[in-house]
Amino acid sequence: MNVELPSLEARAKVHAALGDPARLAISDILAIGDASPSEIGVHLGMPTNLVAHHLGVLTDAGVIERRRSEHDRRRSYLQLRPAALTALHPPRLAAPPRVVFVCTRNSARSQLAAALWGGHSAIPVASAGTEPADRVNPQAVRTARRHGLRLDPTATHRLDEVAADGDLLIAVCDHVHETLPADRTRLHWSVPDPVPVGTAEAFEAAYADLADRIGRLAPTVEEHHP
Repeated sequence: MNVELPSLEARAKVHAALGDPARLAISDILAIGDASPSEIGVHLGMPTNLVAHHLGVLTDAGVIERRRSEHDRRRSYLQLRPAALTALHPPRLAAPPRVVFVCTRNSARSQLAAALWGGHSAIPVASAGTEPADRVNPQAVRTARRHGLRLDPTATHRLDEVAADGDLLIAVCDHVHETLPADRTRLHWSVPDPVPVGTAEAFEAAYADLADRIGRLAPTVEEHHP
């Protein structure tokens, strides 16, 4: 049997990085959502210098990467690299009565995410925006159609009119995550906005990102039993 040494060395580096309880905890957090270094520190009760040390080890091992916020360019978000997921088992989430995907305009990312969720889970789903557009972006409608999904071009909704107690809110844009009160957003996915680019490729990239995240998250969310 021929085993490539570079592959073994890379895998060993990942396992070594995750062998520390604090770094494993950070990776568990990032397995289901993105977070800034300061959010990691608050969540784990860890000082800034220690957070920076652990993030450096995880980055060097190729477990995580950073993305600059589209809303506040001074902020960055940490994301788990898909290749590192084989060593992790994402934590299970308590059963919500409904999942609500949120972006600013409710015209693209949140709409695609809600359409995708229905194919992965029986838990009810909705989408909404903090400043909803009049219509769903035509490129989002076309992207959904290419993948056998349907979006209603006129069905945009305001978050305050949709959200209810107990909903699992997932912000799929940086602006929503950074402007909503902390208790309103349960998970954050830093998905680049395809609308300013406007190309089919940009919308396909957003769709693929959402599909990957939903495929990972849905099995970890227990179904709700009233």
